[in-house]
Amino acid sequence: MHQKTVFANGLRVVSEFIPHARTVCVGMWVDVGARDEHDLTNGCSHFVEHMFFKGTPSRSASQIAVELDVLGGMSNAFTSKDATCYYGMVIDSQLPRLVDLLADFFLHSLFADEEIEREREVVLQEISMVEDTPEEQVHELFERLLWGTHPLGNTILGSPEVVSAMDRRKLLDHVRSFYTPGRIVIAAAGNVQHQNFCDLISASFSSLSQPVAAAHSRTAPLQQPAVRKVYVKQLEQAHVTLGSYGIAISSEERYKLMLLNILLGGNMSSRLFQEIREKRGLAYSVHSYIDSYSDSGYLGIYLGVNPANLNESLAVIQDELDKISGSPVSMPELANAKDYARAGLLLAADNLEMRMTRIARNELYFGRHIDFDEVLAGLSDVSAEDVLQLAGNLFNRGMTAAVLGPVAEEDVQWDLLAGISGS
Repeated sequence: MHQKTVFANGLRVVSEFIPHARTVCVGMWVDVGARDEHDLTNGCSHFVEHMFFKGTPSRSASQIAVELDVLGGMSNAFTSKDATCYYGMVIDSQLPRLVDLLADFFLHSLFADEEIEREREVVLQEISMVEDTPEEQVHELFERLLWGTHPLGNTILGSPEVVSAMDRRKLLDHVRSFYTPGRIVIAAAGNVQHQNFCDLISASFSSLSQPVAAAHSRTAPLQQPAVRKVYVKQLEQAHVTLGSYGIAISSEERYKLMLLNILLGGNMSSRLFQEIREKRGLAYSVHSYIDSYSDSGYLGIYLGVNPANLNESLAVIQDELDKISGSPVSMPELANAKDYARAGLLLAADNLEMRMTRIARNELYFGRHIDFDEVLAGLSDVSAEDVLQLAGNLFNRGMTAAVLGPVAEEDVQWDLLAGISGS
């Protein structure tokens, strides 16, 4: 059973009671991420996430770590382009202790200068890890091309130069601007009674007030002409990310996009996986994926390939894009994609972390609860013509592309990809 309470200060609490559960997962979500930053603050959201674990007046950093471990279960945090989340899962009897701990560092973190200096080195190492992981780095390079100067092109971690200059004042300004009640959703799923959960939250969060000056509002990105670029790096493989502008996360076409992605490259029976890996052996890793936000999004394709097979792979990708946007998929193929989507949805329902994430994201992006039956009905209603029309809208405008690896610009036959213009 799903329930929602909005406090007088605007903070939202959502919960889902699952009778058979003996555990509960709690997430504290803030509607802020890399897209809310500018050139001199890029990386603030992620740095703040790290600092919340580094001490309060009543708990040191080591005490926070010990207490999280003693509670058992699991705890973590993450920052994305448009949200920051702190979460944990414990046995139901430990819920008050978990909420007390999360509330303490959420509201009372010290941001001590010595802790900032220590954590700065950790974040810089995290940035270096991405640079040493080409399958992650190529996605950052691609998104910078796709979004251009729009803040969605920001990296989540920030640049080494900006992180090196980050100080206590800048981090606290970020918290004061964005960690406000109207941007916070606290979610719980499992063996949780809604009113009891609200009482626990209210004890700490009801006095949280809105700032005098509101944080800047988000602007939707403008769609740019497709561009492509090669980033030379001495690697064993060429790592490729291609993509086309998609739709907002709340679009009425979201179920069509979900199925289009599955058909194109979302599983082992998808067209790209079968054609590139199974039939031709061109790549070990190839898949498509969806990245959607409140006002925009894209559908991307990634593969890691021997440089000698790069151009053949691009030709196969374009051929599959032409096919899926040129003629309807067969009824059996569409039925299989729907079965795959339904199974994924229902299997995830057995995971409390996924249940907590789902109700929080529904509140953030839709402002309401969306039950499983609504999703299943939305998937069932999608026709082959729906998929065809959406594919044509997405792929006929051309694909932005980034290649990272031991290849030169002149080695890549960009004309194999329809609609690509020079960078």
